[in-house]
Amino acid sequence: MKAETKTQLISVGSVNMDPSLIHWLTIPTAGPGAGNVAFFFSSGGHRVRLAVKKESPLQAEMENGELVIRKDGVEIARGDIEEELIHCPEQAFITMCEKCVFDCKFCPVPKLEGKIKTMDEMLGMIGKANETGKMHAISITSGVEISPESEVDRAEELIRRLRNIYNVPIGVSVYPTEGSTRRLKDAGADELKYNVETMDRDIYAVVCPDQDLEHLLDALREGVEIFGRNKVCSNFIIGLGESDKSAKEGIEELVSIGVVPILRAAAKHPLREGELTVERPSAERLLMLNRFLREKLDEYGLRADIFKTMCLPCTGCDINPHSDL
Repeated sequence: MKAETKTQLISVGSVNMDPSLIHWLTIPTAGPGAGNVAFFFSSGGHRVRLAVKKESPLQAEMENGELVIRKDGVEIARGDIEEELIHCPEQAFITMCEKCVFDCKFCPVPKLEGKIKTMDEMLGMIGKANETGKMHAISITSGVEISPESEVDRAEELIRRLRNIYNVPIGVSVYPTEGSTRRLKDAGADELKYNVETMDRDIYAVVCPDQDLEHLLDALREGVEIFGRNKVCSNFIIGLGESDKSAKEGIEELVSIGVVPILRAAAKHPLREGELTVERPSAERLLMLNRFLREKLDEYGLRADIFKTMCLPCTGCDINPHSDL
């Protein structure tokens, strides 16, 4: 699967297929894709996560043990359905809290009745994942049940307990609070992700009304100081109305402070219908912006392909500019 094919699949984001073909069918509980039935498709060393939707313009079926994806009857990719561990292959990726008090307009999580996992529940899930022999990393993310501070408290406790048991990289992604970066690092986290969502200030004020972009950027700068270069990343959604110029300026701003952006294709969700205009980026736009991102990462001496946790090594939802291009 070439980069052009992967961006084509990401730009659509779904396939029409018989769900019974998938042995590891999951429903994401975090982020814009929450609530959608999805699976991982692997081809030629590249991976993409696709939702299963009857209205998708892509069709998929099994042929001789491989999944073949077609558009208008023409084959565009063939490969394997990849087994998940927790949320993605090879990682125990835990969402501590599946609720959120923040009302980001692109995200369905505040509208869903998600659950709050107990500490024992999370430790048990990770223990079972480890028993498979396939757990190469642990990643922790969360919504916000009551306050960002309470989620940092829980993340810190979970990381400390995990660090006493497992010798694998641990990544964490929460909303930053005063002192959270140092606390998470001291607890034993190896990599950090604070999500900016968009770098367009005007759009940010509309789609993330409860959050503070400048606070996040300050926290990311501190993250690079404490965790080091090539240890800090951030989700950057493409398709919320930003121009290419705005997206490129945002990419360079993040890269210049030592942060590796993850360009995430915006997704429409029926629970957010009418609250904002979402235009899922075309394959051409995704390819262009990720090539620009790679140029900037190279210019500033950063690498997207050496992260061990969370989204960058998974690559299912995004183009990794170093391992996919």
